[in-house]
Parts: sequence; structure tokens; C-alpha cells
Amino acid sequence: MKVDLDNRIALVTGAAQGIGRSIALALTANGARVAANDIRNCDAAGLAGSYTADVSDVTQVEAMVAAVERDLGPIDILVNNAGVNVGPNRHPVEQFADSDWHRILNIDLNGVFYCSRAVSRSMVRRQQGVIINISSVFGVVPARLQCAFTAAKAAVVNFTRSHAIEIGQHNVRVNAIAPGSILTEGTKALFYNPEQAERASSLLSHIPLGRPGDTEDIASAVLYLASDAAKYVTGHVLVVDGGWTAGFSRDW
Repeated sequence: MKVDLDNRIALVTGAAQGIGRSIALALTANGARVAANDIRNCDAAGLAGSYTADVSDVTQVEAMVAAVERDLGPIDILVNNAGVNVGPNRHPVEQFADSDWHRILNIDLNGVFYCSRAVSRSMVRRQQGVIINISSVFGVVPARLQCAFTAAKAAVVNFTRSHAIEIGQHNVRVNAIAPGSILTEGTKALFYNPEQAERASSLLSHIPLGRPGDTEDIASAVLYLASDAAKYVTGHVLVVDGGWTAGFSRDW
């Protein structure tokens, strides 16, 4: 996918690998100057720079945004991608650990708020900007054994809508993307490996297209929402899930 993002400054959180990495590279390939953030140093090859910060720490977020604006200029595009889940050790609510709850909410929800607030100030002042929040299909439909993740991602959906209606008058657009099952190193280990064939088959039975998506599928959605092709789109949640949330693929 090709769009015109020439010389726009973009900040992508959680960009060291997976979906975030693909987003950063796609924005760069389409002319944007990308500041890549993660808790570890990002490979900055082809990118405008790497900014190490924990998005759940408001002090680090404020310092990161200030550094990007100092080094590259005002941020035109923010992609809130950084996120975590519980991994393979999943538990029902009555057994869910406080530490997992707070860790996931702090990164997946607070991180979106901290970054959005920090970047919005300049966008409002300049009367332009785009914010894209990466939610999940589990922000749209519920899932068992991952209550913190589903709560955080559902909150991101309505935070996106709230922010959009607050900031639209300043010509700033805020949208979300809800990925379904996307093939990354993490999902390969958890679902799509030879030892998990039954689990993978069960998961894919809920996806009408019958396969997981690629990280580039999410990057393409970001390109659309970041571009002028979506200049009249705000407060929207774009589901990219192979049909998962369209309905259960069952005969009853």
C-alpha cells in the first residue's frame, strides 16, 4: 500500500518487534520520519531514531515526547501500539493475580492515555494530527481467562471515541484498530507451532478466512488511517480480523 506521508513525523510505541515494527517500517516506506519507541532499544535502521521509554511511566513518556519533538519536530502521527497480555499462563477472574492486572492495565491502557495526552497538546496548538490506538478484537468481543487484557482493550475503544469527539474541533483525528489473530513470534509460540496443532485448529475455526493475519495487514490499516484518504474518519474502530467478530462460524 502506498500513501503520501512525506516529511510527517510519526511516533510508534512498542516498535521493537511484531506489529509495531511493521507499522514503523511501513510509515517510513511511505515518507514519514519515524521515531520508534520500546522498553528496549529499537533497531533504528531506516528509521529516524530509537527512543527507549516505558509507556506505563508518565515521567518517561513526557521526556520521550519532548525528545522526539526536539530531535525531529512536532509529532504529526502517534501510533499507540505498545501492549502486553498474560501469555500462556491464563486464569479465571477469581485466580487472576493483582500483579498481572496492574501490569497489563498500566501498559495497555495507561500507556495509551499518557502518550495521547502528551502528544495532543502540540496537535491542538497546531490544529492538526492523527492518533491511532491499537486495541484488539477482545476490545470488541469478550474472551475467557484474560480479564485484564479484555478490560484494557475495551477501554481503549471507548477512550478512542471520547478523545475523538473532544479533539475533532482542532482538526485532530483519533481512531483505533482492532487486530484479530496476527502471526508474530509470540503467537507462533503460543498457537501456531507443531505442538499446538489442536489449539491452532480451534482458534482458526472462528476465523472465516481460515488463517491468521500478517503484521503487514495491521500496518496497511495504519497507513490508511494516517493518510489523507481517511481525512473524514475519526472515532472509528477498524477491525482487522479475517471476519472473526462477524459471527461464530458454526452451523447452529
